[in-house]
Amino acid sequence: MMIRRNVTPWASTALVLTALLTTSCAGERRNAAQPEARPSSATPHGYVEGAQEAAEQQSRLLLNDPADGDTRVLDLVTGKVHRTAEVKDAVRLGTDGRFGYLHAPGGTHVLDSGAWMVDHGDHVHYYSAPTRDVGELPGGSGAQIRGDAAVTAVTDDGRTVLHDRAELEQGRIATSRTLGGTYSGAVVPYEEHLLAFAHKGDGTELVVLDRTGRRVASPDVTCDAPRGDAVTRRGVILGCADGALLVGRRNGAFTAEKIPYGTPVPAGERATAFRHRPGSDTLTATAGDDAVWVLDVTERAWKRVATGPVVAVNTAGEGSPLLVLQTDGSVHGYDIATGKPTARTKPLLTGEKQDGSDGIAPVIEVDRSRAYVNDPEGKRVFEVDYNDGLRIARSFDLDVKPVLMAEAGR
Repeated sequence: MMIRRNVTPWASTALVLTALLTTSCAGERRNAAQPEARPSSATPHGYVEGAQEAAEQQSRLLLNDPADGDTRVLDLVTGKVHRTAEVKDAVRLGTDGRFGYLHAPGGTHVLDSGAWMVDHGDHVHYYSAPTRDVGELPGGSGAQIRGDAAVTAVTDDGRTVLHDRAELEQGRIATSRTLGGTYSGAVVPYEEHLLAFAHKGDGTELVVLDRTGRRVASPDVTCDAPRGDAVTRRGVILGCADGALLVGRRNGAFTAEKIPYGTPVPAGERATAFRHRPGSDTLTATAGDDAVWVLDVTERAWKRVATGPVVAVNTAGEGSPLLVLQTDGSVHGYDIATGKPTARTKPLLTGEKQDGSDGIAPVIEVDRSRAYVNDPEGKRVFEVDYNDGLRIARSFDLDVKPVLMAEAGR
């Protein structure tokens, strides 16, 4: 693979591994994403068996070409590409920050990216380990998978199965339990519980389940046509026909607050899939074909930005530009506050199909300093510096078509 650079890559600094953090986490519960530390008084704080800790985020891109099944993991720190098992006919590629989930008609292939982070609130640990294929989860291509440090919830045709996250980290797939009842949309693990929508009359109501599937709370709120979800630092956002619900937990009790659009929104223009930088409280979604939604969770406010034909959208939030990949093949930047355009790249996409008319469109992945755009026909991925006028910082030439792409290690 050839890497083209316009400047010295920012990621080179991340090659230097630092000594493990010594900041105390006394009083914290052991994060379930970490295996038990070695029984030694010399065990460094944050130690994870078989992994290396780094000073910087260890981002990796998961890439797949559904036509021939070629799957790769691109290490954004070293620029190296790792081959993994072939997965043909995948229709979606999702990630929970570490694991990639390739959804195909026969099941979902689980890929361990070997990169992840553990957030302790006042500091963060970044880890890297070898990439590996974990195995297959049962379920069709429409299965919805959500996870946290303890469990991975797979919902398919209303039924939800919980898998032990610690087993996945060891390279094994083990079923913890199957929940009773059926639910609409994804079941989202949150605050050691599960958030789900249960049928109530002609609609759905939000319910909170414990990890055995027992209903422990009902915040007394309904949501018509639930679709789309995102975990933020302020709680979980759940998309509804008239806006969104913000679900949080205060003093041990779960709360749900409605964030309405403010005006009626046609079904084809509502937000149904949220995109954001993990850790950010600014969410984006397409608003039909020619505009995008920005949801400021902190301000509890929606904003509609007219952009022209949209292929993909994302933002890093916190004063960063709104990034929109349009059908001209360019990434356009917009000021979120004013909705005015601020910058644009040259056309990045190769070939005639740039609008996702075949059912799979390119995406924009965003982390703390860079954005990534996949060009399937050109067999490339572009790295965009969104803090420097959308400058193309690097481009990665690949030996596969990166039709599906997701970023892990965040």
